[in-house]
Order: sequence, then C-alpha cells, then structure tokens
Amino acid sequence: MHDPYVLSAENIKEPPQTFAGRLKFLGPGFILSASIVGSGELIATSTLGATAGFHAFWIIVISCLAKVAVQLEFGKHTILTGRTAMQCFNGLPGLRIGRSHWSIWVILTLILLKIIQLGGMIGSTAIVLNLLAPNIPLKLWLAVISVSLSLLLFKGFYSVVERSSLIMTVSFTVLTIGAVAALAFTPYAITLDQFLSGFALHFSPEIVTVAIGAFGITGVASDEIIAYNYWCLEKGYATYTGPRDDSADWNRRARGWVRVMYLDAIVAMIIYTSVTAAFYLLGAAVLHARGVIPQGNELIEAVALIYTESLGPGIRIAYLVGAFFVLYSSLFASLAAWSRMYSDIFGQVGWINFYDISLRKRLIAILAWVCPPLWVAAFLFVSLPVVMILFGGIVGSILLLIIVYAALNFRYRQFQLEPPGVLYDSALWFSIVSICFVGLYGIWNVVFA
Repeated sequence: MHDPYVLSAENIKEPPQTFAGRLKFLGPGFILSASIVGSGELIATSTLGATAGFHAFWIIVISCLAKVAVQLEFGKHTILTGRTAMQCFNGLPGLRIGRSHWSIWVILTLILLKIIQLGGMIGSTAIVLNLLAPNIPLKLWLAVISVSLSLLLFKGFYSVVERSSLIMTVSFTVLTIGAVAALAFTPYAITLDQFLSGFALHFSPEIVTVAIGAFGITGVASDEIIAYNYWCLEKGYATYTGPRDDSADWNRRARGWVRVMYLDAIVAMIIYTSVTAAFYLLGAAVLHARGVIPQGNELIEAVALIYTESLGPGIRIAYLVGAFFVLYSSLFASLAAWSRMYSDIFGQVGWINFYDISLRKRLIAILAWVCPPLWVAAFLFVSLPVVMILFGGIVGSILLLIIVYAALNFRYRQFQLEPPGVLYDSALWFSIVSICFVGLYGIWNVVFA
C-alpha cells in the first residue's frame, strides 16, 4: 500500500509543463476553500460587517491576502522535505520538552481550545437544519450531524464528500455574489462612497474583538495553513518530487511541483477572497443598516436577512440548504485535518509510530468518533455560536504567531531551491508583519483590556 507520507524513488513523476496541465493537479487549495467558506465567511465576516458597517472592509481584505505567503512557504517546505507539519515544527531550533519542540506542545494546547470554535460550527449547522425542519429537536440534529461526520470519515468516503462539498460551496458562492449584485435593485444598494470608505483604515475600539476574531478565522487561518501540509502530501506533490538527492533531475521536479502548488494556493485565494468580500459587503449593507447583529441561536436567521432582503423571501430555503452544505463541508474538512494533526502530534511526542500506516489509519478512525461529540458538548455547554467561533479566531491569531516563527525558519535557515525574489520576500514580510500585529494586539486586548 502506497503511503503518501513516505517518499520513494518509485513514485516520482514529472511535473506538468503547461498551465492546462497544472490545472489538472490542483486540489489541496480546494479542500481549504471548502473548509474556509464556513464559519469564517458565513458567520464571522457577516458579524463584523453588521457590527462595523463598511469601515472594517480593509481588515477582511488584508486577512485574506496577508496569510497566503506564509502558506506558500509551508507548502514549499513540505514539497522539498516531504515532512509532515509536526515534523517541520519538531525540527525548529529552541527549547525541547521531552522528545518534542516546545511549539508542538503549544499547538496541542491551542487546538484543544479550538474545540470551542468547532462547537460553534456544529451548533450553527444544527440550527440550520432545525430551521428547515423545526419539528425535529435541535439536540437530535446535533446527534445526527455528529454521527454522520464520524461515519463518513470512518468509512473512508472523504473523496466523495470532498467533491460534493466543493460543488455545494461553489453553488453557495454563486448565490452569495448574486445577492451582492442584486442589492443594486434594493434600498440597500451599495454606493461608491460606502465601498471606498471600507479602505479608509478606520479602526474603532468597539470592534477590536470581532475584528481580531475575524482576522484569525477568515482567509487561510492557522489550522488551515497546518492542514495544507497534509493535503499537499496526500495529493502527491512531495511524492512526485521524490527524496531529495540534489541532482539536476530532482531540482527540476521540485521547481515544477512547487509551481503547481503556487497555482493551487493562488486559485484558492481568489475563490475565498471573493466569497469573503461578498459576505462582508452583505453584512455591512443589510445587517448594519437594519441594526441587526447576529448573536445566540438566532444568528442563522439574522444572516438569512442578507439574502431575503436582496433576492427576496423566496430565497430563504435555498439559503438554508446552501448554508447547511457550506457549514457541513467545513466541519468535515476540519475533522479530516484534525484527525491527521492529532495523529502527527502523537507521533512526534512519542506516543505512537506515525509511520505505521495501519496504526495511523486506526487512530484517525478513532478520532473521527471522538472529536464530533466533544464539539457537541462544547456547544451545549456554551450555546453562543458567534462568541464560540470568534473565540476560535482569537486563538487562531495566537497560533499564527508560531506559524510565522516556523515560516521565518524555513525561509532563512532551511534549504531553498533558489533565492526567492524581492516580490516574494516583500509579500512574506507583509504577511509576517500583519499577522504579528494582529496576534500581539489580540493578546494585549484579551489580557489587559
């Protein structure tokens, strides 16, 4: 059985030389898009728009663009080394606790805290189903979602769900962009002055918590950057490149598959940036104008206003169906990533042999049954999905600081195929400065303010 986490010369493949050929090998970024266009765009972005109006639009745009260069550095390092995400962190210089680098223990702690965020997501998904079928209790919907997620991942139907969730995500994206266009024919039409005011770099103290949460969760978030490592490996980018031998052939293959990965990440960025911007504009134009800020279990009904006010009341059912598939696909992609992350962490701290493929698959199956009930328990305990999701975004902003530390190490202390250009380094440093500012400001705000 071929293991994508073990490189072998037997599985090398020449990279495609044409643009059309590269398009055939896209995929990891689409999985990220299915994960991203969920709680971040549907809930956190709409909430920020409802809270701040148009004035915080620049925060969302920067959030989507700023983190891509760090993602590219992670993806490139994955292809060149074939290492898993936690292997990458374990190779960083600095303090070690037992067999592992300090960053792995911090990451384990932070992703445990993000159970609260996933609780908000699974609760939001159940709320959608409860609105579609109110005769079925919310708790029963939570159980159905939890069990179905576990069954799908446990049985190995990921590729089927990946394709279907991508179709649903694209459909919901078209619906959302259509809703923005339809605003022109309603009292909520967006004027040019309103749109331009979103780039005035206005930052009101009242929106700090929501803005930081949205920054941490929109675009490619911290856990998605880590997850991208696993999807690049499982797609075969590192496998096709082969074990590093510094030969001319290896260097050629590495450059070719890195170019494919760049295209994959950029196409995904275009997709989720477009959707995120559309969600924000709808929240600012409709919800802020009506003084409606989504909170509690009424958040899905509140967000539904951005569609019914622009496309008419008849679109409500279509919105709820679309919202379900967007949230559900995000949950599934998150569960698939988390089961890999936990397995990888357990391997690096010495609890399991990650490269025992049978053991790894068995552990992923066990985690598929353990994680969703924990998310359900978190939702039932807190029952404030917006707060839970934004809390996860704040935790994600802190986790991004560790990811930045790793990216700097990859760029300046690890092997590079060739010296990156000025444009690449400028984009990377823009990402680093943006992430550090928001992350540190978020820590200060939480601890001192």
